[in-house]
Amino acid sequence: MPKRVSFQLYSARNFQPWEPIIEHLAKCGYKEVEGFGGVYGEPEKFRELLDKHGLTMPTGHFFPIDMFEKEKKPVLKIAKALGMRDLYCPFIMPDARPKSGAGWKSWGKRLGETAKWMRDEGYGFGWHNHDFEFVKLKDGSTPHERIFDGGPMLDWECDIAWVAFAKQNPVKWIKAYGDRITSVHIKDNAPKGENLDQHGQSDVVPAPSNGPRSSPRSPITRAASHT
Repeated sequence: MPKRVSFQLYSARNFQPWEPIIEHLAKCGYKEVEGFGGVYGEPEKFRELLDKHGLTMPTGHFFPIDMFEKEKKPVLKIAKALGMRDLYCPFIMPDARPKSGAGWKSWGKRLGETAKWMRDEGYGFGWHNHDFEFVKLKDGSTPHERIFDGGPMLDWECDIAWVAFAKQNPVKWIKAYGDRITSVHIKDNAPKGENLDQHGQSDVVPAPSNGPRSSPRSPITRAASHT
C-alpha cells in the first residue's frame, strides 16, 4: 500500500465554502484528499480547485452501492474528472443490513461484482468499514469475514477507529486482511462521553503517559505500514 497521507473531505463538510478549506490544506502540506458525494456535483470545477492548490484526489466514497449498479457512466465520469484511482462504498443502511452469515456473504458477492467491473475500467474498488461489521453473528463469524469471503476481488479501506470502537484489536484484523487493504482511515476514539457530535471520535493524538491512545508510532499504525 502506498505510504501517503490524505485528508478526508467529509471531515470538513460543515465548514464551507470549499476554496478556503482546500487552500488551508495545501498550506498545511497535504498533497491528497479523499472525496465524497458533497463534492461531486461539478467534478470538473472541483478538479480545477484542486489543481490550483496542487492537490489530487486519488480516492473517493460513493454511496449507496446502487450508484455503481445503476449509474455506472456518471460514476466513471466523476472518477475520471477528479483523477481517482480507488473508489469505496462506505455504508449500508441499518434496515438493509443482512441478519445472517449467508446474507453478509451475499452482500460481499454484490460488492465483489462491482469490484470486477471497476477493475475492468482501470479502478480499484473496496468496502469502507464501520463498527457493525465486527459484531459476531449467531454462527460465530463476523459480517466483515463474510463480506470478504463473498467478494474475493474486493479491497478494504480499513477505518481503524471504527474497528476499535467495536472493541476489536485493529492489529489482528490488519494482519489478517493486510493483502486486501488499499487505504486506511486513521482517527481516534475520544474518552467516553466526549465528541458525541462526531460519533465519539477524535483526532489522532500522541499517547499520554497515563494510558494507551493511538499515536503515529502505535502498534496499529506500525501494522498498517506493512500492508
